[in-house]
Amino acid sequence: MRGEYKVPGGKLVVVDVETEDGRLSRVALSGDFFLEPDEALGDIVAAVTGMSVNADAPQLGKAITDALGDGVAMIGFTPESVGIAIRRALGHATGWYDHTFDVIGPVVLDPAMHVALDEVITREVASGERGPTLRFWDWDSPLVVIGSFQSVRNEVDEDAAARHGIGIVRRISGGGAMFMEPGNCITYSLSVPTSLVDGLSFERSYEFLDQWVMGALADVGIKARYVPINDIVSEHGKIGGAAQKRFVAGAVLHHVTMSYDIDADKMTEVLRIGREKISDKGITSSGKRVDPMRSQTGMSRAEIIGAFVAHFRTRYDTRPSEYTDAELAAARELVETKFTTDAWTRRVQ
Repeated sequence: MRGEYKVPGGKLVVVDVETEDGRLSRVALSGDFFLEPDEALGDIVAAVTGMSVNADAPQLGKAITDALGDGVAMIGFTPESVGIAIRRALGHATGWYDHTFDVIGPVVLDPAMHVALDEVITREVASGERGPTLRFWDWDSPLVVIGSFQSVRNEVDEDAAARHGIGIVRRISGGGAMFMEPGNCITYSLSVPTSLVDGLSFERSYEFLDQWVMGALADVGIKARYVPINDIVSEHGKIGGAAQKRFVAGAVLHHVTMSYDIDADKMTEVLRIGREKISDKGITSSGKRVDPMRSQTGMSRAEIIGAFVAHFRTRYDTRPSEYTDAELAAARELVETKFTTDAWTRRVQ
């Protein structure tokens, strides 16, 4: 059984394993990584041979760490990455190429519907009713979407929001507030089975799930990189950020919002953004717009989204999809019974 894992920003780890009586009876490790001294390869293999086939990636990684001396240098890979490759070989973990992804292009909806669809779609992925799904948002009205653990009164000037006709909705993932007017951002949601991030910490899974969009950004002329925990930045500053929610039922929601062309004056009027927070949003003076995607590409928002979809489709196995009537009905019910209620929106004071 073979498993492969490409370390984000690092090298490829490949393992071939055999099992006997519920344990790893043979492990062969290879890849384009660097390892010094050479004999450490045998120490790594010996450390995991005999371990339970049910050991998780951190347990496998710890066994390797404990077996290696201080003078061993693992370059381009880690003990944990070997554990992830072993988990994939055993069928406990999956890779991008093990899945066919449903891709749903932009559909104009009330933005609160997209917040609700995050929950509906990801629960369906967890239950197996829908395959892993990449979907792009489009919306017809302004909204502030706050993180699951943020306080409305600390994050939003409600009088200013009301004056501009901007609603407030709390999403199910953590992170910061999203200032969303029609056409000002590029937002997508990726709903995947937990097996895709098996063995990865929350922090590492952000980088792993953002890998494809770095290539998509390069396609439109932006040289970008991931900055822990959840930021995507270019040479000219921050482009956007990600947020995540893991469902116990077996799925992960990972969504990203990138600034296309934001009215900075209105945003700073509506959001309570202090000097420290504003320092990474590309705002240096009054009257400026936050427009890294528009100014750096010279492309329309629709063209950029089209390029993102095309990149994802050439990279992975995909099929076009759309929202079902049942999904839209379930999302509407959640909007009414959860996402627009004070009990949910103001659950953090």
